Amino acid sequence: MHKKRYQYLTLLIAATFMSFVWSAELGSQEPAPPPDSGPQSAAPEKQSGPGTDPATDNPSGNKEAASPDARAVNKKGGVPDTANYKIGEQDVVNITVWKEPQLSGPVVVRPDGKISVPLIDEVQAAGLTPMELQNVLLEKFRPFLAVPKVSVSMREINSRKVYVVGQVNHPGTVHINSNSTVLQVLTDAGGLRDYANPKKIYVMRTVNGKPVKYPFHYDAVLKGQHYEENIAVQPGDTIVVP
Repeated sequence: MHKKRYQYLTLLIAATFMSFVWSAELGSQEPAPPPDSGPQSAAPEKQSGPGTDPATDNPSGNKEAASPDARAVNKKGGVPDTANYKIGEQDVVNITVWKEPQLSGPVVVRPDGKISVPLIDEVQAAGLTPMELQNVLLEKFRPFLAVPKVSVSMREINSRKVYVVGQVNHPGTVHINSNSTVLQVLTDAGGLRDYANPKKIYVMRTVNGKPVKYPFHYDAVLKGQHYEENIAVQPGDTIVVP
């Protein structure tokens, strides 16, 4: 009896001692970090697209945006390739004399085909190309300038025009280019009126001082017939629509 009690007390003391040791060890350890409650919110990603990145939206930084390229408009009566162009009445040529601003500027070709230039007075311009006129001016300026340097360019082309009279919707002057045909001019003039005679149209042109008539059958050309009559018009031509 006493032996069993002794064994029970021994086990109780041993259990108490182990419990004390275990508690001391737990108290000496650092508390464990709290359990991970989930993935941490990631730093916001850098968005891409217009308005979100100044470096990409404006590659030039603080520099001013480049101005849009100037684009020439190719219109009838505009300035084409003037290498072989013959200057005509009412054209405007731009004359530039190096280091002589008082001798430079735009000049209108008069009805007599001449231009007025300071220092050298009148010069024949009609019928010449810009390069030919440039050479003429260069020789004219030599007696007055030590080393004349002259350039001539076309500023406005007003002499390339034909006249349309008769039964069209918009009779009068029509500006042309080097490839304009009779049909194109009639179209620019608004087309034929209801009472026009499409079989009696003709082009009046002066050749070697004499008037020459070139027939143009409107309906036939529209149907693809007699297309040779759809000739290229020349400055000064008159298209008559009865």
